[in-house]
Order: sequence, then structure tokens, then C-alpha cells
Amino acid sequence: MALYQARLVRDRLQAAHPGLAFDIVPIRTTGDREQHRLLAEIGGKGLFTKEIEAALLDRRIDLAVHSLKDMETVLPQGLEIGCVLPRDDPRDALVTRGGTPLAALPAGARVGTASLRRRAQLLRLRPDLAVVPVRGNVDTRLAKLAAGEVDALLLAWCGLERLGRGDAAAEILAPETMLPAVGQGALAIECRSGDSAVAPLLAPLHDAGSAACVAAERAMLAALDGSCRTPIAGLAELAGGGRLRLTALLLTPDGGGARRAEGEAETGAAAALGARLGAQLRSGAGPEFGFG
Repeated sequence: MALYQARLVRDRLQAAHPGLAFDIVPIRTTGDREQHRLLAEIGGKGLFTKEIEAALLDRRIDLAVHSLKDMETVLPQGLEIGCVLPRDDPRDALVTRGGTPLAALPAGARVGTASLRRRAQLLRLRPDLAVVPVRGNVDTRLAKLAAGEVDALLLAWCGLERLGRGDAAAEILAPETMLPAVGQGALAIECRSGDSAVAPLLAPLHDAGSAACVAAERAMLAALDGSCRTPIAGLAELAGGGRLRLTALLLTPDGGGARRAEGEAETGAAAALGARLGAQLRSGAGPEFGFG
């Protein structure tokens, strides 16, 4: 997936700047290597970015392509998000062997996911299901489904589509059913702060609307001090007239408790909206949500 995304960005950069050449430098991260433990147990989603960010700071690379949902809300000093590409569909998909939708899964069916967010929302909808931790790339997870290790999988719909496996989805889950992860579906290009040579290269690829939406979501997550240990979901969508609407959700790990907040603002105030809704969710959230 990472190489697919890097090639996509390279191709768009070359189309925008036909006189330049862009090389891909693969970097294997700790998150890629550690496939047998949950991210919450080994240091969080930053494990997918820290080696890449070190290469940026050391000037071994000039651009880093990330799934935005894998990025920490606070970046290392000297780095910034220089570009957000037009966002793909942020929804989650349910994959089953026989195309069985969520409502028809039998009690006790084993659903594989490594995401605490998906787990909590799934148990809130269907507490009769068994959630099984599954990590690995898309092909690895689909192989586990085919082998009968699980009865269903929850995956990002855009990931299936990017790999040409969209036909594997039994159901694409509406945000009202399964609110996506912050930044899901968006690709970000990270670069060194103030790099005057890189900024004009990225400008043609940047999508201001997508950037405003993810800025709102990430500000909400930052206000909650969110990590891989806390089930948090959020989705901002353009509402027309230069405005966007943000829906945010904080859950207990077992899905038994939930706090929801919604709001709308001008796109220029996206981060302020996210911070306000995050503070609203956090206010009054007790130890069951991970707060004192």
C-alpha cells in the first residue's frame, strides 16, 4: 500500500512538473515490521512514520508520503504537512467470504480488525459478535479470511479500491454506522518546514477543501490527546458555501459508552471547530473514556 501511494504521488508530481524526475526511496518502518502485536501495545501509530521523518530531517529524502490517519497530531520540530491530496472515500468496508452484510452476520461471528475505533463501534452495534485482532497488509488479512481464521474483516474502503480489491467488499458502511478514523482516505505529503524548493512542487497537488476537513479532524483529535489507546472517530465534510461540518465520536473500548459532538464552521475556522468539539467531548468524560 505504501509503495502504491508513493507511486501515485510520484506520477502526479511528474505530470505537474514534466521536466523533473522524482525517485522513490522505500523505507521499512517499525510499524511495518511489527505485524503480530497491536499498535497500542508497541507505541502507537507513530511507528509508521518515525523512520521516515528521521530520513526527512537527515535530508536523505525531500518528501514523505503518508496515509494521514497514521500521522501523529504533533509533528517533529522542523517538519510540516506541505500538501493534502484530494481525499478518497473515507468509509469503512465489511469483507465477508459469502458477501454477508453486517446485519446478517450470525451471533458469535469472528470479525477481524486491529483498530480500537472499529472494535468499539462494532461492539456498540453488535455486542453479540466476537472481535479478533488482525494485523498485516490487505492481502495478508484477506488470506486469513479465506483460510477461515475470521468470518469477516473491517478495512478502509479506499485501501481496497487502491489495490484493485474493491470487489471484495460485502458492504460499505455509512458514517452513521461506522464513523471513520481521523484523516482516513487522505494522503499527506510531509516535508521540511520552510523548504522553498519543495513548496512550489507541491502546490499543484494540494486540495484546499480536503486540507480543511482533515485540519478540523486532527484538531479535534489533538484536543482529546488521542492515541491508538483511545477509540476516537471523526469526519469533516464540506457543507457548501465555504463551510464544513464535523462529526466527532469518543467511545469506551467496549463500545458501551459513547459521546458524540457535531458542529459547523467556515473552512478557514476548521481547526478552531475541531478544537472546540474535542474540548466538548473531553469535558465530563470520566475514567471509562480514559480521562481522570
